[in-house]
Amino acid sequence: MSTLITGAAGFIGFHLAKYLSEKGDKLILVDNFERSSKDTDFTGLIENPDIKFYHLDITEKNSFHQIKEEISNIYHLAAINGTKNFYEIPDKVITVNAVGTLNLLEWLKHKPKVKVLYASSSEVYAGALKLGIGEVPTDEKVPICIDDISNVRWSYGISKALAESALFAYSSRYSLRFSIIRYHNIFGPRMGLDHVIPQFSMRIINGDLPLKVYGCHQTRSFCYVSDAVRASKLVMESSSLDGKVVHVGNDQEEIKIADLAKMMLDISSNPTEIIEYDAPEGSVDRRCPNITSLRSTGFNPKVPLKIGVEKTIAWYQTYSNI
Repeated sequence: MSTLITGAAGFIGFHLAKYLSEKGDKLILVDNFERSSKDTDFTGLIENPDIKFYHLDITEKNSFHQIKEEISNIYHLAAINGTKNFYEIPDKVITVNAVGTLNLLEWLKHKPKVKVLYASSSEVYAGALKLGIGEVPTDEKVPICIDDISNVRWSYGISKALAESALFAYSSRYSLRFSIIRYHNIFGPRMGLDHVIPQFSMRIINGDLPLKVYGCHQTRSFCYVSDAVRASKLVMESSSLDGKVVHVGNDQEEIKIADLAKMMLDISSNPTEIIEYDAPEGSVDRRCPNITSLRSTGFNPKVPLKIGVEKTIAWYQTYSNI
């Protein structure tokens, strides 16, 4: 029996595949490289004889039917992420995140023994937090709501919410096994260029200084990717969390974006000033998860923020020299 990972060439998908492979799992990896990278890291990974790779577009109706291997678990991570994409290609964001999930569930509806771990996002809480109806640290009971349907930033959050609803709907009819994890600001090497830590890294590396910082007063709680993939496996293996929504993140080091920028400048030995700009429209002032449910698996974050940032900057320094 094999474990299937969709979006396996993406940021979290790659790190998860590498982690599970090192644990001895047989893997089926799916990606179409529209948003991910077929780089030397990924091509090296799929040379493993215990890994089978399928180049599939999961928005095509029968794409999953090409997979003939027996599957025990599915980590469904395929999605289009990145705030820039929410505004520039919102149609593709919704299509991949929602239609891709519906196609997966259609394929699975007669496979009740397979467990699905669906990767959702803290973005589903953005409306509630803006409207002041959700506490921070945020637990899984905070309502999902939309504060402005005309803001295309919601293309991501609403597609994730739709996919979550679809899991509950299909499970009620076909007894599917699933858990939903909502990732909270996962970061690390190989995460592309559409998020704050890699953006700061590349600007510092390229000498684009003083550093422009949007939403200096806003706070985030970042979780290093090795902790995130370890947590994901723990939720997959926990039968007590079947049918539940679980936060995956780090609740220990909430930080202002301005302080994050200063930390990264210090790590890089760049004693420069920052230039403050308003936060992007629709972004929330504060994000930090309550991870009590996740801790029931025995999970505790292991990688301090500064150590994770140092590892990430070092990777992007190498990346910039390729």
